Amino acid sequence: MGESVSEATVVKWLKQPGDSIEEDEPVLEIATDKVDSDVPSPVSGILKEQRFSENDVAQVGEVIATIEIEGDEEEAIEATDHQIIPDIPGVEQLEATDDQPVSKNPAGRFYSPLVKNIANEEGVSAAELDRIPGTGNEGRVTKQDILNYLAEKKTTPHVIETEAQETVVQETVFSQPTEQPEFASLVISPQDEIIEMDRMRRLIADHMVRSVQTSPHVCSFVEADVTNLVLWRNKIKDGYEKREGEKITFTPIFIEAVTKALRDFPMVNISVNGTQIIKKRNINVGMAAALPSGNLIVPVIKNADQLSLVGISKAVNDLANRARANKLKPEDIQDGTFTLTNIGAFGNLMGTPIINQPQVAILAVGTITKKPAVIETEHGDLIGIRHMMYLSLSYDHRVVDGALGGRFVKRVADYLQNWDVNREV
Repeated sequence: MGESVSEATVVKWLKQPGDSIEEDEPVLEIATDKVDSDVPSPVSGILKEQRFSENDVAQVGEVIATIEIEGDEEEAIEATDHQIIPDIPGVEQLEATDDQPVSKNPAGRFYSPLVKNIANEEGVSAAELDRIPGTGNEGRVTKQDILNYLAEKKTTPHVIETEAQETVVQETVFSQPTEQPEFASLVISPQDEIIEMDRMRRLIADHMVRSVQTSPHVCSFVEADVTNLVLWRNKIKDGYEKREGEKITFTPIFIEAVTKALRDFPMVNISVNGTQIIKKRNINVGMAAALPSGNLIVPVIKNADQLSLVGISKAVNDLANRARANKLKPEDIQDGTFTLTNIGAFGNLMGTPIINQPQVAILAVGTITKKPAVIETEHGDLIGIRHMMYLSLSYDHRVVDGALGGRFVKRVADYLQNWDVNREV
């Protein structure tokens, strides 16, 4: 499921105890970070036991089912029951010995990358992390364990130990009342409809709240004249569709401009780890896509700067089609370094998007509209009808200042404005 994944939710069992299973036949569906995936059987046999129910959360490395394989008694003893464990890179770290401290703290306790990232973002020390009771396999701390601890920590004074083992009471400073008036004042009438958030909406809500709490958001705007770009696309789109068998939209053109600007300003293609700035070598551009359910997902085009415009266009169409069909794979939404959201598809002029953590910037492109604009010529200024659009960049002010953010979004606009109307594709 990817090195950063530490747990998954059992969505649906496709096989029940006693059912026969062929090798590579799906046994169950699991979900992690907005993506549903089938778990295939590693062998042919009979499903003996389901160790997790639907909607249960399983940690990486936990056995979720056992399969009895056919064969004589000697083979059965040698193989025992086959255990279904999702094939996740890094699982071997869970079984690391004491001479492999990479996955454990000095006390020998394992923490998943997700738990450690949350601890770093919330300022939870290593000693404090060691005291959190774990409900996962072998007492490991799960994501829910640390979130529950943080929620309790915000509402009650707690005790911390200094290096000299002295006991100090730390007072909690509340930025808002412990009783949230919005809940107390909420009135539900009999005519109101109550809709429970689905799993994906809960994930999105958690991700967005954490992003706002993590990054001080700043937004810069630029208006671009994309008349040449619009005329060029109108000229080549029919021939392109006939040749390639698919349409060319504006989104791959925007992504190409973004990749060029990221090469010009590599300090926008970064992440933050405490006081460290991680400068990313690869340029992986995520594109926010709305699903038929109304939820949002961000598939990622890997190494987008190394692709031609045709290559980017094919990647955009492929990811968009598989997103709508719920066919994305976990790796399709991982490792993004920058995100583009095309709000113009909904007729919106501009917006202030929320950063997709752990990235530090996200670009929103608005709808292209015809406007009267001043055109500078060698014979003087004229008023003409031009195709105009707004670009808005939200960025993390911890590491991206206004000068860098403003220059970056202006550079993207420049690439779009100076489009070669004679370009071949």
